[in-house]
Amino acid sequence: MTGPTHDDVSGVRRAPRASVAETSEGAQELATRTRTPPAELRREAGAVLRIPEGGVVDTGDIDLERPTDETMIINMGPQHPSTHGVLRLMLELDGETVLRTKPVIGYLHTGMEKTAEELTYVQGGTNVTRMDYLSPLSNELVFSMATEALLGVELPPRSTWIRMLMAELQRISSHLMWMATNGMDLGSTSMMIYGFREREMILAFFEKTTGLRMNHNYIRPGGVAADLPDGWEDDVDVICETILRRTYEYDELLTGQPIFRERMEGVGSISAEEAIALSVTGPILRSTGVPWDLRRSMPYLEYDKLDFDVIVGTFGDNFDRYAIRLNEIRESIKLVRQIAERMPPGDYRVQDRKVTPPPRARIDESMEALIHHFKIFTEGFRVPEGEVYVAIESPRGEIGCYLVSDGTSKPYRLHIRGPSFVNLQAVPALLRGGLIADAVAIISSVDPVMGEVDR
Repeated sequence: MTGPTHDDVSGVRRAPRASVAETSEGAQELATRTRTPPAELRREAGAVLRIPEGGVVDTGDIDLERPTDETMIINMGPQHPSTHGVLRLMLELDGETVLRTKPVIGYLHTGMEKTAEELTYVQGGTNVTRMDYLSPLSNELVFSMATEALLGVELPPRSTWIRMLMAELQRISSHLMWMATNGMDLGSTSMMIYGFREREMILAFFEKTTGLRMNHNYIRPGGVAADLPDGWEDDVDVICETILRRTYEYDELLTGQPIFRERMEGVGSISAEEAIALSVTGPILRSTGVPWDLRRSMPYLEYDKLDFDVIVGTFGDNFDRYAIRLNEIRESIKLVRQIAERMPPGDYRVQDRKVTPPPRARIDESMEALIHHFKIFTEGFRVPEGEVYVAIESPRGEIGCYLVSDGTSKPYRLHIRGPSFVNLQAVPALLRGGLIADAVAIISSVDPVMGEVDR
């Protein structure tokens, strides 16, 4: 209970102090060992992970009898710096060693999935684009593909290749942001400056193409909002040439740097069995040696027509995750160049009056076109009844869209399988047994985006 207000020795009236109960997050809190059942201690250590094909996680070193007065529970976060968003971690420490970790989420909750039920499919892109704000085009792409699967429309080839071009540039942009922030987390202010510098080139191209640097609403059901701008080939060529050259400068700056390697090699390791059991995807899973990339494993768009390598690691540690993202930038540059060479001519969106508004120029000439435009953007278009799940490879792993239609112009249900949300499950396994000094580097290697976690 809150105590009464009182005066301090100076006579100044002070506000009442909040009790512990008022600031508690309930079941999300990490309880002390005396208040934590043995089964939960084992679960937090990974003893009950469902590992396929008879694999077993060794839990013999879990100390269930450790006296509670030898450990300490502290909060890390939920301030934005170092936790890559408003993420709160509760850590049980034995000296400087992390014994248990509990991620506490929900501080950024926006209710986007529920909001989607009150928006038409035309408006839905403006909602989902804000989830993973470092990769908004991936959000738009998976939502649009799910809607198109229910509509049963076939896209013109040019719109498909434009989507791939923008998605790969977005992957480069996202990994550059990770390179920048991971460098800062490890004390490399130079990498922070360089990462933002190169990312700025891509954001400038996005602004030229979509009108916005982020949250574009560019990829829409039926195609894309506008064709590529004049001179886009030259812009893309400069981006590829510049960023590829500078990745080798990053290599020289970081890869062989002794302090960087000490902070990365052998830190935050996870096995392939644990990663699969925890359903993590993206660079975290590939760092364990599992070559799972949906662009290759379950091809979508026209990725099966392109030549690229799936980058994998060996040890599942911070260094592997760093090396994978650095090399994925190079692979995406290779993909962008192939896409630019093979970009077909034609329409950038499907020519179906039920889905696509009329050309802007027609609105000034035709009353029917004006009415058509008005109805598309006020009432939307109806989607046949059904349900579908579509997944693509975002920079953070598998992002999936589960969409249910009841035959109206608004989704009956939308659920997003956010890779950042699922990958956070790995944080306790990655931190366990490590040092508190390594916690920031490990969180950075997970690359969580809290807008997607708390959607």
